[in-house]
This record gives sequence, C-alpha cells and structure tokens, in this order.
Amino acid sequence: MVTITIDPELKKAHPAAVLGCVQCKVRVAPSGPELLEETDEVCGRLRKTLAVPDIQNRPHIASTRACYKALGKDPHRYRNSAEAMCRRVLQGKGLYRINNVVEVNNLLSIDSGYSMGAYDVDKIRGAIRWAPSGEDAHYQGIGKEQVNIAFLPVLMDMDGPFGNPTSDCVCAMITEEAKEVLMVFYCFDGEDELPGMLSRAEELLRTHCGGRDFEKTIIR
Repeated sequence: MVTITIDPELKKAHPAAVLGCVQCKVRVAPSGPELLEETDEVCGRLRKTLAVPDIQNRPHIASTRACYKALGKDPHRYRNSAEAMCRRVLQGKGLYRINNVVEVNNLLSIDSGYSMGAYDVDKIRGAIRWAPSGEDAHYQGIGKEQVNIAFLPVLMDMDGPFGNPTSDCVCAMITEEAKEVLMVFYCFDGEDELPGMLSRAEELLRTHCGGRDFEKTIIR
C-alpha cells in the first residue's frame, strides 16, 4: 500500500476526517452488462427514494459539505462528487460511462454518499499527503478545464495535488493502461462504516475488474 498521511491542519479543521483505501491490481476494460445493470438498479432506487433537495442531507454528503465550510470553501459552488452525481441521477441525466474501475467507483459513491476517487498507482510519485490546498491552487480536472482547488482537502504526492472529493486531476486518472488502482473513500464523519465499504469495494473490483492482490486500510 502506498504511504498516506493526513495533515494536522486538516484534522484540526475537521477532526472526523479519515480515508478508506483499497489498493489492488486490475484489468481495466469497458464495463460488462452485470455492472451496468447493478448501477442502473441503484440509480432507480435513488430516483424512487430521494428528491433533489434531499441529497445534501444524506449523512456522508452533509459531513463533506461541513468540512468544506470549515476549510472556507463554499459547498454550494463546489459540490462534492457524490452530491453532483446523485443530482445527475435524479435529474435524469445518468452517469458517464468510462471503464469498469470508474463505474465501480461511481456505483459505490452514489450508493453510499461517500465522495470517492480512483487513481493509477503507477502515476503517483512518492508518499501521499491529504491536506487543505493553498490559496489560488488549480489543476486540470478530468473532462474539465482548470479546476479551482483552493482550500479543498486534496491528495498530493511529490508532484503536487491530484485528487479531492469534488474533482480529480487528469494526471492520475484511470485509463485502460492502468495496472494497479488506489480507490479512496473520502470520509468526514468517522470510520464506523468504512470496513464494510472496503469489503464491498473489494468484492466489486474482484468481480468486475479482475481485482487481485488486495490491500485495504483506514487512514486516521
């Protein structure tokens, strides 16, 4: 498992911040029908049980928004990815289809309310630190232009920030060339549910992505 630490500044601003991490080798490919069907089932359940105004009150989404406020970031303007995807689902827009690893990541995220990220381990240099980003910080988001990441809780390696609960950088994104993935649950309300979520992530990665050589941990 790649070395990951949480910066004291982030823990001071939001003491309940923890990370759930799964690292494994995978075979990246287009998603199979079983994974897409499972995703559609979760989307259907969300549409039946939630209205758009309810999304921000889902516990893990609400705690992510609370951390953003504590760090000085407007959670309405910079929605976390779980909230943004749930809004797309309820608005009938659906989710983008990229590859099996990304689809597993997104399925887990909308089902649980945790914002998540999936990163190519071979594109990460050195140890990872999770910390509030500095003022005026930007990077190129996936499918986007430059993303303002100032004050967001970002993952950073030797080369700089590459991920956060709102939008990830292209530099470590999962493509079909990826051989090993680090999947991260961004958690801001304690770790009680994370062991079960990590096991669920392993199950889905093993079933749909040929996952093997698993390592799982909670970073406190």
